[in-house]
Amino acid sequence: MSKSQSQQKLALQGGYKAVGSIGGRGKPKIGVEEFMAVAERFGFSQRALKGIREAVKTDDLGSGAFLANYYSGLKESKVQAFERVARELFGSKFAIGLSSGTGALHSAFVAAGVGPGTEVICPAIGFFATASAVVMARGVPVFCDVDESLSMDPKDIERHITPRTVALAPTCVMGSVPDMPAIMKVARKHKLKVVEDCAQSCGAKVRNKFVGTYGDFGCFSISAYKIVGGGEGGLLLTKTQRNWDRANCLAEGGGLWRPVRFNKPRYAGELFCGTNYRMSEMEAAVDEIQLKKMPATVKRFNDVKRRILSKLRTFKEIRPQTLNDADGEVGYTLRFFPETIELGKRIHDALKAEGIGCGMRGLDPRPDWHIYYDMFPLTEVNGPVPENCALHCPTYREKGGKAVYQRGDCPVADDLHARGISVSLNQWYNASDCRNIAAGINKVLSAYCTPDTNAKHWF
Repeated sequence: MSKSQSQQKLALQGGYKAVGSIGGRGKPKIGVEEFMAVAERFGFSQRALKGIREAVKTDDLGSGAFLANYYSGLKESKVQAFERVARELFGSKFAIGLSSGTGALHSAFVAAGVGPGTEVICPAIGFFATASAVVMARGVPVFCDVDESLSMDPKDIERHITPRTVALAPTCVMGSVPDMPAIMKVARKHKLKVVEDCAQSCGAKVRNKFVGTYGDFGCFSISAYKIVGGGEGGLLLTKTQRNWDRANCLAEGGGLWRPVRFNKPRYAGELFCGTNYRMSEMEAAVDEIQLKKMPATVKRFNDVKRRILSKLRTFKEIRPQTLNDADGEVGYTLRFFPETIELGKRIHDALKAEGIGCGMRGLDPRPDWHIYYDMFPLTEVNGPVPENCALHCPTYREKGGKAVYQRGDCPVADDLHARGISVSLNQWYNASDCRNIAAGINKVLSAYCTPDTNAKHWF
């Protein structure tokens, strides 16, 4: 056989390969420049950045980094490592790393069975994302009042339960914790799912059990705005394989996570259309480390708050925030409620003058999406299209539902949100800082209030 004939013969039949090797060689898709762009975000000086560039530019990066969860070539991707750390820290059987806390909530509500014609009871105080995720799941949020912990009041839940109710969504508020045992008692009595929104209290506990592990689902925002996280990320915890499957189906494009991803359903209800809330390798690389730091971070915050609270005196006109678990909460905010808004305004201004960072809503007319009546994307009862499912969904109306929201629905939340004073705390305060802050608070309260050893205590 001639060479020409051999070249025409298929390689499968013993002929020459048409492509023996590739001569073209380019630069990695994700290489040194991308690495340096990340290094710049860490705040290194120009001198340090120059040194870093010199150190890395001579390395052969091959095809470059792959920053998605799948096909990274690693035995354990960074996302998988993040999920493993979460399971180990929280003692949860299943964990999913996601692109945001809102993505975690949306996935959890869908997995919990929220849909057209259903309702989810949410607390009147807490960021809008919780209620918004209910609507994204095609359910309708119903607001429950809060107690002096600023969390969902377990005693106010039952009056909101209807045949349409499928879940409760207790929310942690700025480091504090809800009364989860009492909330779970109500949920189990009425056979309701529980989706915990722990975005603002990652690592907090109630009776030595992590928030996020009481309910059917625990959702966390792992982000730069929270005590754990570096950019935009989320975490979902759950107890059962089916819950994990359903949450992943929503978060992973309708079932891309499955061992044989394009197969038909393995059981009824396994597959449905989903979206993409996957966490990236870049985010997970940071958040795996952040999550490992969480216990120490929480302890520092809690120690600082307890140190300050232990030195505060009690006053007739002051109601400290109820702490459902003083030892377990994160504690990056110290709150109390003066008797009137007018008194609160004087205390607020005096604390600021003493060098104590604090805030008070008072009579500020500006809207705040942390209180139910200002959540305009919801309270205006509008949707992206005129049909407006779920709020105007025929299925919901046929079941007797009507979405109406107005100020005054939750009077305790209305009152406490306006009167409350919040003092921001820092985990790195030393003993002297704590003494000075406590002394400053006592100094101001003594000037405007009446000492009373029988008044509500800070613990």
